[in-house]
Amino acid sequence: MDQELFTANDVAEILKISKHTVYELIKRGELRAFKVGNKMRIEADEVERYKTMVQTFPAITESPDQRMNGALQLSGSHDFLVEYLVKHVSKRNSKLSLQPAYIGSLEGLMSLYRGFADIAAIHLLDPSSGMYNLPIIKQLFVYERITVIRLASREQGLMIARNNPNNISGLADVARKDISIVNRQKGSGTRFSLDYLLSLTGIDPASVNGYDNEEWTHLSAASYISKGLADTAFGIRAAADQLNLDFIPITTEPFDLVFRWKSENTPFLEQLIEIIQTQDFKDTVIHLSGYDFSELGKMIYQF
Repeated sequence: MDQELFTANDVAEILKISKHTVYELIKRGELRAFKVGNKMRIEADEVERYKTMVQTFPAITESPDQRMNGALQLSGSHDFLVEYLVKHVSKRNSKLSLQPAYIGSLEGLMSLYRGFADIAAIHLLDPSSGMYNLPIIKQLFVYERITVIRLASREQGLMIARNNPNNISGLADVARKDISIVNRQKGSGTRFSLDYLLSLTGIDPASVNGYDNEEWTHLSAASYISKGLADTAFGIRAAADQLNLDFIPITTEPFDLVFRWKSENTPFLEQLIEIIQTQDFKDTVIHLSGYDFSELGKMIYQF
């Protein structure tokens, strides 16, 4: 049976917040939604998931006082690994909490740079070097104490409907007139990767049907495919598998956490790294498809 769908007004009434706040939550990737025509719709299960999340974790804040009490702000790319980490930390350490804001890799790193976050979750490709993450990190953080920890390498590719009804075989097919895509928002690492790959194949983004149709998380993009609202989206295998979609692998990328050390957050960041490096945490995520966990918890860079 199909789930009940709510409008933004419905969700605002259910959660006792303003409609503007609902749209802000959707924009930040904290509330998953999809479009029907020009209208946003939210599934009943997603409303319940969000209610559970906000009951478990306090509201996101940028207060230094909260950081001193063990509340760490994590900003950046959405990934299921981050979701699992947030839940795992809450179970393992009652004095430590992660408050995620899924605003994209670039915005997350800039939030860290500006001092509004303690950790950034990123996968940013530098086209000039072909390297991920470290080139832009080294440009931004010249004097600050920084540590980069690897969570995993993950598969990125095309999410498509089961049994591939549109006979999509690779990235070149996104330029077909009969194919529509849903894209990720500007500033996301996935958007950077897609643009880079399109440039390598000589595809003009203006020729891609749906290129300007943006979503803020992998699962939101995948939901377009599962509901028949788009034919394909560039994203991670794990999202495709969650919604029973087929997947065409195109590239593998590292997904890292960047820690910025300050006097008030140092003991809590140390605790978090210890948790990430435990076998216990690895056991909670090892079942996820599309990831290589061979470097989970490895220190990639420190300054």
